[in-house]
Amino acid sequence: MKPLTIIPTYNEHDNVRRLIPALLDIEPTLEVLVVDDASPDGTGEIAESLAHETGRVRVIHREGKLGLGTAYVAGFEYALGHDYDPVIQMDADFSHRPEDLPSLLRAVESADVVIGSRRVSGGQMENWPQMRRFISKGGNLYARIILNLPIRDCTAGFKCFRRGTLEAVDFASVTSNGYGFQVEMNFLWHRAGFRIVEVPIVFPDRTAGHSKMSSRIFLEAATLVCKLRWSEARPAQIQRRSRGSFGRRSLGSSESSLFTGGMPWHRH
Repeated sequence: MKPLTIIPTYNEHDNVRRLIPALLDIEPTLEVLVVDDASPDGTGEIAESLAHETGRVRVIHREGKLGLGTAYVAGFEYALGHDYDPVIQMDADFSHRPEDLPSLLRAVESADVVIGSRRVSGGQMENWPQMRRFISKGGNLYARIILNLPIRDCTAGFKCFRRGTLEAVDFASVTSNGYGFQVEMNFLWHRAGFRIVEVPIVFPDRTAGHSKMSSRIFLEAATLVCKLRWSEARPAQIQRRSRGSFGRRSLGSSESSLFTGGMPWHRH
């Protein structure tokens, strides 16, 4: 394996100086790509320092705050251009714990997409206020029902996937940029029949910095679900998967095949 973890950042200097060394210690083959949106707090400079110190960190500096979805797309294109497999995406704020990464890497050995899930048996949220729990639960239920997704945690951002799932996506046609990006990617992968599993994680509230969630981002995600549901079939967005991917179903399958095994993986 040649795994790469993609971490979008904006004003996360207190977190990246601790998170990146923790990730590199947990998985000796792992490399980290920081996609920084010109953070005024010096996050990009800290990432560059870690790149020089470790030799296992890469940094993309963008010209401004361009959004979560485009940051991940930039990271995905970098991963495809440098032969990484598998690819991990996670937040910089320690809500995605480094110690949960090994379970995702084990699961992706026999799946296409692995979701670090708060909403399967063994998963949990720590120190979340009741209103945030209510909004998160409602948003997930809304996406699952409207899009008919067999995924408990549709908005989860801690994921691990094989490069074939990225090779199949036409990123120019992906319409979302905020937190709805997670839902849209799940929708596309499910529609294409990729094998998706969820592994339980503990999801604590962020330990430093400020949440990027806003009413605009929430509205974008809610509107996106309706657009995806009522749009015409989207075969141009995702191509038949490349050889070596685990999924074998034809494009447009309405069912995901979910593995079980020695790990506490979940089928729905």
